[in-house]
Amino acid sequence: MTTLLRGEVPAILQAAEHAQYQGAYRPAGIPLAEVRRGPYDGTRIAVRPDANGELPTVLTMANGRIVYERDRPQPDGTAVYRYSPRLSPAHEGLMRAVAEVYAEHALQRGQS
Repeated sequence: MTTLLRGEVPAILQAAEHAQYQGAYRPAGIPLAEVRRGPYDGTRIAVRPDANGELPTVLTMANGRIVYERDRPQPDGTAVYRYSPRLSPAHEGLMRAVAEVYAEHALQRGQS
């Protein structure tokens, strides 16, 4: 007899909290808010529990380069996944790109 999977659970992707960003790469002069922010924050998705009814502990996107970790659910039962810079292989490259943008803006302000 085949085990039927339960229905999907609503989920939302959110910015990292201390547990996820602690020790993550942060270039000099870049605000912590930039480190915490993930590329898919605010996105609402559906997550399918496994056969035991458990939600996945991590979600990977962009061919495994972006990782979100499961956090406590919201009161309405929506699962919350938080961006994990520590586990995301793309994080350092993203932070370098952010640092370049900050440097360009600093140059433009200096020339005005």
